[in-house]
Amino acid sequence: MSIVLSCGNLNKKYGRTYALRDLDLQLEENVIYGLLGRNGAGKTTLLNLIAGGISPNNGTIEVRGKKLGKGELPEDFCFVREKNKFFGEARIIENLQFAANFHPKWDWTLAHKLLETFRLDPHKKIRQLSRGAESLVGNIIGLASRASLTIYDEPVLGLDVLMRERFYKVLLEDYANHPRTILLSTHLIDEIVPVAERVYIIEAGALLLHDETERIRRAAYSIRGNSETVASFTAGKRVLYTESYGHGTLAAIYDKLNDGNIKQAREMGISIENLTLQKFFSYLIEGGH
Repeated sequence: MSIVLSCGNLNKKYGRTYALRDLDLQLEENVIYGLLGRNGAGKTTLLNLIAGGISPNNGTIEVRGKKLGKGELPEDFCFVREKNKFFGEARIIENLQFAANFHPKWDWTLAHKLLETFRLDPHKKIRQLSRGAESLVGNIIGLASRASLTIYDEPVLGLDVLMRERFYKVLLEDYANHPRTILLSTHLIDEIVPVAERVYIIEAGALLLHDETERIRRAAYSIRGNSETVASFTAGKRVLYTESYGHGTLAAIYDKLNDGNIKQAREMGISIENLTLQKFFSYLIEGGH
C-alpha cells in the first residue's frame, strides 16, 4: 500500500517542555487508524502539526510524498477538531455549505441523510447546540467531505452511548463504500477496537506502540500467580507491567502465545486471560514510568 502521510522525527517544544519528542508516524492508504493517549499526551499537538496550524521545531511531515511547508495544508484533507471553529450565529446548514466549498468530493446526499440520522435540525443556530450536537456537526463534515485523508480529534466528545455507536456505525458503512485514510484521535480506548484496524499509542509526546488492533487483542495477557512461577513463565517474553501482592505477582505481557503456552501456564498454577485494550493501554502507560 502507498503511504498517504509520513511524519519523521517530529519534535515540538513549548518553552522547555516537549509536547512531542522524536515521533514517527506513517498512515497507509485506505486504513482506519486510532491515535490513543491520555489527555495531554500530545495527540492534539500532533494533529495541529499535520493540519498546518503550528510548525515543528524539528522533523518533517509529508503527504503523498510531498513535504509540507510552514503553515501548508495537505491537499484533499479534512480535519475535524475537538473544538470546532463554527460560526456561532450561522445555522447548521450554513456551516455545512461553507465547509462544502473546501471539499471537492463533498456529498450533499450523505450530509442530508446524516442530519436525519443524528436528529439535527439544519436550521438551528450553532450557538444553540449542546456540546454533543456540535460534535455531530463536525462529524457530518468529516464524513460528507469524503476527503482521502480525514482526521478526527475526539469525535464523540459530549455524545451519549447511543449517538457514539451511531457515529461509528455510519463511519464504517461509508468507509466500506468509499475507502480512505482515517485517523481517529481519542482517549476512549475500548470504543475504538471495533473501528480502528491499527493504533498508535503515545504518552508524554513519545510513541509507545504501533500495531494492528487485532494483534493487540491476541497478544496482550494478564498473568497472576506465585511470584517465582510467574517469573519463570514470563522469562524471554515482553513484560509490560508487574505488581507484587504478598507471595504473588500480577504481570501484563505482550507476546503472542499458542495453545501450548496457555496450557503450560495453567498447569503451573498461573491464571491467564486476555486483556481489554483499555487495560492493555493502562499497563503500557504505567510500565513506561
